[in-house]
Amino acid sequence: MSGIVRDAFIARRHDAVSCDLLPSERPGPHITGDVLPLLDQPWDMVIAFPPCTYLCSSGLHWTVRGKRDPKLTEDALDFVRALLSANSPKIALENPTGCISTRIRKYDQKIQPWQFGHDASKGTCLWLKNLPELKHTKIVPPKGFSLVKYAFECESCPDCGEPFCMEHDMHYSECDCIGPTQDDVYRVDVEGYEFAKRGEDSVRPVWGNQTKSGQNKLGPSDDRATIRSRTYQGIADAMAEQWGGL
Repeated sequence: MSGIVRDAFIARRHDAVSCDLLPSERPGPHITGDVLPLLDQPWDMVIAFPPCTYLCSSGLHWTVRGKRDPKLTEDALDFVRALLSANSPKIALENPTGCISTRIRKYDQKIQPWQFGHDASKGTCLWLKNLPELKHTKIVPPKGFSLVKYAFECESCPDCGEPFCMEHDMHYSECDCIGPTQDDVYRVDVEGYEFAKRGEDSVRPVWGNQTKSGQNKLGPSDDRATIRSRTYQGIADAMAEQWGGL
């Protein structure tokens, strides 16, 4: 249990506590133990991160092929149902794409670390109760690509009123940004964002934590699951900033 989300709320003067069967990786208010007995207590907000081992699509093939006891997934789904039924008016539950959507209900939002300032890809689903979808804070394009910039996204030049690119400190028509109508540009749409690179070679868009084929670079190790499960700081900050004041 990393404590990253807990600490993001505490940094913004919220009273937050984490709970996990394991101790917190960071010092801070933490309950080491089973969370189920705590769910009947009244909480202003619950943000839950149930283990994805028996829920995510990448692991369910073991169950489908008869290599793993199906009861493990059923127990994991019961745990998710308990979390979503916690005594709180506001609940967010996080997990990768998997059987929660098909067995309980479809997720409300899917987010990526690169939408919150990180050079990384990791599709994460959110099931929300009385909480708005997170607004993306900073888009990081895949390696070699740029985010396509439209004129209407620019500010108006104070002298002439024409679109002005603040990134390059010059008029949009003169800057190096890739616009929507430029030729000799390879374009790709990812999660609703349009990225482009000069040249017509179709290269798969990947982020810093991925191989060329799109797989995660992190190799096998005893702590791989722990590292992979940590919430990205940009996402934790967005949760605290956008949900903390509701």
